[in-house]
Amino acid sequence: MKFSVIIPAYNAEKHIYPALDSVQSQAFKDYELIVVCDSCTDKTEQIASKYTDKVLRIWEHNDGMARNAGLDAAQGDWILFLDDDDWFLHEYVFSLLAWRTGTTMADVICFSFIFKGRGYARPLGNAGGIWPAVWTKCYRREAIGDTRFPNIYSVSDSYFTGELFSKELKVDIWDMPMVYYNYLRPGSISAKDVM
Repeated sequence: MKFSVIIPAYNAEKHIYPALDSVQSQAFKDYELIVVCDSCTDKTEQIASKYTDKVLRIWEHNDGMARNAGLDAAQGDWILFLDDDDWFLHEYVFSLLAWRTGTTMADVICFSFIFKGRGYARPLGNAGGIWPAVWTKCYRREAIGDTRFPNIYSVSDSYFTGELFSKELKVDIWDMPMVYYNYLRPGSISAKDVM
């Protein structure tokens, strides 16, 4: 299997459809979708079950622990993360990534994204560093190995990225937009962090 797509979800019944639809609509079909329902008390699990049979339930209320559960279940050669309120930009994202992964020796492909309210964001931020968000990358599962997210709410992806990039990995910087980042959606972690 080429890709494992991991979506951590928390009470996402009102906003998860674009994420799930963006995966289901992909022209390239050699992937598995893993939705991790973390402490959900709404209909997220039932909704996700209509899109995939890999719906996991955990009770951590922590985005990093949810991603870890997804990683532990993943079977794909390459890992993609997607937050429950973001989505892939079009139906050829996986096709493009399948081509890119087949033509690179890299362990991690860092790609561009559309930043709600701010426009186009390249793989390298204004300061020249790689965006720490895990949904801006495609990871070779073998390169991740046993690296996991720490039990730190909200910023676990920054720690994961730092830990992973401390290894001697080959990185491919690809200025190709793949994800729409639904920044500051009401009720989101990003909105809470700036309040």
